[in-house]
Amino acid sequence: MAKQKGILPIEGTLGNITFFNSKDGYMAKQKSEVSADKIANDPAFQRTRENNAEFGRAGKGGKLLRTAFRSLLQKASDGRMIGRLTASMMDVIHEDDVNPRGQRNVIDGEALLLEGFDFNINGKLSTALFAPYSVTLNRTTGAVSVNVPSFTPSDSIAAPAGTTHFKISIAAGDIDFEAETFNADSGETAYIAWNNASAAAIDLSLNVPAASTHPIFVLLALEFVQDVNNVKYTLNNGAFNACAIIKVDTP
Repeated sequence: MAKQKGILPIEGTLGNITFFNSKDGYMAKQKSEVSADKIANDPAFQRTRENNAEFGRAGKGGKLLRTAFRSLLQKASDGRMIGRLTASMMDVIHEDDVNPRGQRNVIDGEALLLEGFDFNINGKLSTALFAPYSVTLNRTTGAVSVNVPSFTPSDSIAAPAGTTHFKISIAAGDIDFEAETFNADSGETAYIAWNNASAAAIDLSLNVPAASTHPIFVLLALEFVQDVNNVKYTLNNGAFNACAIIKVDTP
């Protein structure tokens, strides 16, 4: 694939070269001469069919995860998050040592690999939140809690310029990747002033189905705002808000 240069960017197909606009600028690539029927039936493309099948499952798994935690991701995600999450889901699928190639899936893979995934590459949780926190999860009862001991916001929160307040949100849910269903719960703090005064300890509790037989995911998000006359305005449309998967628990 080549990148176009010049003052007259082209879009469309000329001969066997396709020109298109992408997030990386105007690009050009050679038009494929392989038909869809050949890919679907030719033995030479068996590996391609297997890869496509697993890529499709990774895409579905990522979409299900995004849907389950949409309330948090609406305020903290980057433009390439979907592609990055799909790639991580592929890593999960590749750890499936039960099924043959082409039939490997998320549920038989290693969902723990998703722990630590940042949904906003421009606002990573590990570089924004330095206060210690702990996650308690009781799979039998379905109780989930996240605790942050008392901390000093200006020392423990790396906030973007203009921040006056921030909010911490959490979400937890069990996801059935086979049936494509989920049960999720979420909670949040009130807005906390970003200053050098000691902030009270935070203890947020959620519930997921008791005795779940599916992977359980716990997410934590940071939202930064600026207070102007008692109205909270999101900074830079949430460009630096952070959200990450802080715990994955598998049955």
